Amino acid sequence: MKGDTQMKTGGVIGLGGIGGGVAQCLQRAGQLAAIYDVRAEAADAVPGAPAMSPTPRDLAAASDCVLIAVLNGAQTVAVLSGPDGVLAAGKRGQMVILLSTISMTDLATSQQLCADAGVTLLDCGVTNGPKSGQNGLICLAGGSDADLAAAKPIFDGFAGSVIHMGGPGTGMAAKIARNTTYFGCMRAGYEGAVIARNYGVDLTQLRMALAGDPNAGGGLEGALSMVLRPDPEGDAQETGIRNYFMSLMVKDLEVAIEEAAKFGARLPMVEMICANARSTSGLEHPLGQPL
Repeated sequence: MKGDTQMKTGGVIGLGGIGGGVAQCLQRAGQLAAIYDVRAEAADAVPGAPAMSPTPRDLAAASDCVLIAVLNGAQTVAVLSGPDGVLAAGKRGQMVILLSTISMTDLATSQQLCADAGVTLLDCGVTNGPKSGQNGLICLAGGSDADLAAAKPIFDGFAGSVIHMGGPGTGMAAKIARNTTYFGCMRAGYEGAVIARNYGVDLTQLRMALAGDPNAGGGLEGALSMVLRPDPEGDAQETGIRNYFMSLMVKDLEVAIEEAAKFGARLPMVEMICANARSTSGLEHPLGQPL
């Protein structure tokens, strides 16, 4: 893509926790050209948005840049390809920013589909999802300097910060690495909390002790993020939140296991977290009563 070509309007595919927030931000900035989701009611999350596009192809036709925030690799390939897919719009020079966490194999497939259609794909892992609607996403972007410069107006419209991880593919690899580290810390937090709570330690105070110095890189307070949530027993809403968290955690960590296997490596810690996903998510093996 030429460095002097900038993407100024965006269409968002997938209006869940990430995509819905991104669409809200672009709508406030006057940059939202189109939205699409398989669930018609998902449009309710973006007040004032354009009417739902009938297909991803129609969305792409109306947008400079397409932002994809679907669940997995299969959905990513599906919205890109086929007669109703993004690439069927035939807009050579268009840009796709992929916000979904998918395997590197599915990313390579998506990159090739886009390249064959003359479309640039930026892989962009994101964190801080709960603040996606408040311009709070931290974006881990993979692509050339010129492509990131072209995408800057769109990033400015929805992101809190953009970290350029390197060339194509590095944004997704960084997100997979980040997930591996984050969920490992969360498992450690659960096991530490078992000891702390049963000796009468106030877990909110323990979180403060884990916080560290923000000027020196912060600390590990996020390790207790699930432990400190409300007790899910008898609470259908909290149980649902934890089940949803668990499904995303396992999905992301299975990607990490798959990628490590390509290099002949195992990730025993990650395998253990997946095998104990319910307790890591606070759905079983409660911390017990303090002594």
